[in-house]
Amino acid sequence: MKTMPKSTKEEKFRWIKPILDKEISIKNMAKVCPFSERSIKYWLSNFKKFGFSGLENKSTRPKTNPFETPIRIKERIIELRKDTKQCALKLKWDLVDEGINIHHQTIQKIIRKEGLTRKYRTRKIQYKYVRIPLRKGELIEIDVKFVPGRIEGQRCYQFTAIDCATRWRHLQAYSDASNLSAVKFLRELISIADFEIKAIKTDNGSCFTNRYTGYVQSSDPLNPKLHIFDIVCQELKIPHYLIDPGKPQQNSFVERSHREDQEKFYEQIPFKSFEELKYKLRLWNMHYNDTKHCGLNGKTPNQALRLEVQNVRI
Repeated sequence: MKTMPKSTKEEKFRWIKPILDKEISIKNMAKVCPFSERSIKYWLSNFKKFGFSGLENKSTRPKTNPFETPIRIKERIIELRKDTKQCALKLKWDLVDEGINIHHQTIQKIIRKEGLTRKYRTRKIQYKYVRIPLRKGELIEIDVKFVPGRIEGQRCYQFTAIDCATRWRHLQAYSDASNLSAVKFLRELISIADFEIKAIKTDNGSCFTNRYTGYVQSSDPLNPKLHIFDIVCQELKIPHYLIDPGKPQQNSFVERSHREDQEKFYEQIPFKSFEELKYKLRLWNMHYNDTKHCGLNGKTPNQALRLEVQNVRI
């Protein structure tokens, strides 16, 4: 009693065995075999070269893809990603400047396959805020960042101001985060910016407001003593807005800017003195203002300053 073949290898072998035993010719076998004469010859050749394992089915998937991204472009994408750590969209714009036109989703697949994407441990909560088109200088976000580590045994601070419309920003390092430093930074910002500052938004830090400290301690709660930062803003006729307590997302532009500083400046560029920090921070800020931004659709902050109205992405 004959049994059914248990695998394709065994089935192929049953068809070529009579030919190997010289019981029948290849042409006569092709007349009764459901497979072509060419297939039978192919099986015979593989069996003589590799034995029974040569009859294993092989993948029919094409070995090459005519639309595959060339190796030199892949290597350039990986090189740019490692050097700049920019997202796929920014890498696309840099490659266009080099004469290479490739879709940003293709770039994302390449850097993901190479294991160069960011790995998040927890799912991020998405906050939706309504954003309207802004003009340059219409709203400036200001915040303070701790400089990682200590310089010559002392703690240093970075004051940051960023224009919500153009993403243009100004940085300055100070040896403290006092009220005087905040006022000094504000006056320096006004003198450097080549546009009119119409409003300022900060968090509830003690160098910006006494809403949660001085108001409570005031002897006259109905007429509390104003913070010096608010007094200067009133003198300059600039409205000063505060975000809700515990809602840093409302200061999203400057918070995102601080993450960029941490990853691409403080973690990569060394400095040994306070003066060296100020010098390298100024160079880094110049580079930032000449970097293409996704929120500006591929324009740099310096280029966006020349546009009258900026559309803020939702």
